[in-house]
Formats: sequence, C-alpha cells, structure tokens
Amino acid sequence: MNNQHAQLFHRNKLNPILTADNWPYPINSVFNAGATLLPDGTTLLLCRVEDRRGLSHFCAARSANGIDGWLIDPQPTLLPDPVNHPEELWGIEDPRITFVKELKKYVVAYTAYTRDGPGVSLAMTEDFHNFERYGIIMSPEDKDAALLPYRIDGNWALIHRPVSAPRAHMWISYSPDLIHWGSHKIMMDARKGAWWDANKIGLSPPPIETPQGWLIIYHGLRQTCGGCIYRLGLALFDLNKPELCLKRGSEWIFAPEELYEQHGDVGNVVFPCGYTISPDGDTVNVYYGAADTSIALATCSIKEMLQWLEQHDSYIKEKVI
Repeated sequence: MNNQHAQLFHRNKLNPILTADNWPYPINSVFNAGATLLPDGTTLLLCRVEDRRGLSHFCAARSANGIDGWLIDPQPTLLPDPVNHPEELWGIEDPRITFVKELKKYVVAYTAYTRDGPGVSLAMTEDFHNFERYGIIMSPEDKDAALLPYRIDGNWALIHRPVSAPRAHMWISYSPDLIHWGSHKIMMDARKGAWWDANKIGLSPPPIETPQGWLIIYHGLRQTCGGCIYRLGLALFDLNKPELCLKRGSEWIFAPEELYEQHGDVGNVVFPCGYTISPDGDTVNVYYGAADTSIALATCSIKEMLQWLEQHDSYIKEKVI
C-alpha cells in the first residue's frame, strides 16, 4: 500500500483499559485521566468520572504495570465542593498532574465547571487521599491547563487555553505564588482554514522535558459537516523561554480510528491528559479518553517523536508565509 504514514502511537491490545463496567459504584463514563508514577513504581490514574446526572468528579485507579489489574478507589477520590468552592458548581474535569520537587507535592490542574463555563483550578496532594484546593486561578472560559514542574526565572509557569470566540489558542502565564498570575503570553496559535488543527487547539498531557526542549502533545479540533474530530499533534518549545515555539508538526500523529474512539458519548475523540515515562527514559505510556466514554492506552517513544518533528516541522514555513 502506498498510503502509509508514520505510526508513532501504538494502541494497547487490551484497549479500552478502563470502562464504566470496571467501576465499584454506578457511573455513566470514565475518561480523560491524569497520570503519574508513585514512588513505589505504581501507576496512578486520576480519572474523570461522569455520574448519571452528567456531572464529573475524580476517582483514582492504581496498577502495578500501568496496563491491567487496576485497583479503583471504592468511592470518589475528589468530589466537587460547590459550597466552599462555588466555581465547582457543575463538576470538576480533565485533571493534569505535575509532581513538583520543590514542594514535594503533586499539583493537579483541572477544569472547574462554573456557572459561567469552564475555568482553571489548582489542588495539591501528597498521597491522592487528601487535597488542598487553591481555587480558581483562570476565570472562564479557560481550560486544558498544566503546571511546569519547576520555576522559570523564579516564577511558576502554567500552560492553558483561554477561549476568544470563534478561535482558541495555547497560552502560558507566570506566577510567584501559584495564586496571582500574569505575564500572559501566547504560545501557539490555532491554524486557520482547512487545517486539521484550525480554529481551536489545546494542551493534551503536561509537557515532556527533553534536552531539545519541552515536547508537547496537543489536540486540534476540526469542525466538519459530520461533527467535530479531535486529533493529536506535536510541537517543541524552548526550555528556558517556553512561550517560544521551536518546531511544530504539519500533520496529526494520532486520530480516532478504532470503534471505541469513534463511538461513545462524544464520538471521534482521542484526548490524553496524562502519561508516564518508563525506566528507559524513552518509552511513554499515554493514557487517553476515548469518545468521552472510556480510557485507552497508547505507547510511544520520545526519540521517535523528536525525529518525526525534525522531518515534519512546518513552523518556519508558516512564519514566513
């Protein structure tokens, strides 16, 4: 066949690895999980769980190998608290986890669904049992946020995606204390026209630090006559000045192709919020929401993603045009 393209992401044969049928209490769906490796090597997923009202909360699932044998908390791990945090009125969604050595804590950036739409909130935890909420840090409409793991020039850095209809781009903001944010800078524009990532893009899992720069897997949303399609692309940003885009792939690298990705509560969606890196320092387990209904796993290589970007970089050409 001549219609061959690079396969950077390799789906696990057990996909989807987590569904509503696995849950110890009644739910509608489970998807868009943040991920991290615990000190003992256990993979923890902080899963977005949608109840049968349509509101979301978080529930932790743990696995020794990150593939199967999941131990799921018997009750919700973190519920919305609209009494003390009114910004969580309609639920909490799409967690992204960053372990911060300076704080010796995991920082969870998540979407708080306010009465006026989605905003960005932060919470901290040492054990995924007890959480300290920082409250909303980016007002609606804003989402797709993750914290970088250390300070840049003395300030914390947060990637996020505010919306300015009809387009939405990736931004970065800085803070001395994780509460007060400023120095807002655009990182990457959504393309225009017929591109796969035209009009709306956003961060998928947190950035991957490499010697070449921050490697970012991002999602692009294309509106078609048959509905929206969420696909994934790659970009590379400067380590010391992360608002500076060094490379951007011209094509998508992963798209909804399997039935469990094309059919569900929201069809044609692959949406990762977390990953873990294997001891070899190269193999990445990417955990993604499939059709807003289940959690699936794909494996990729940091080295191969960087090589692909070298071959498919369209950033310089776009800037010239």
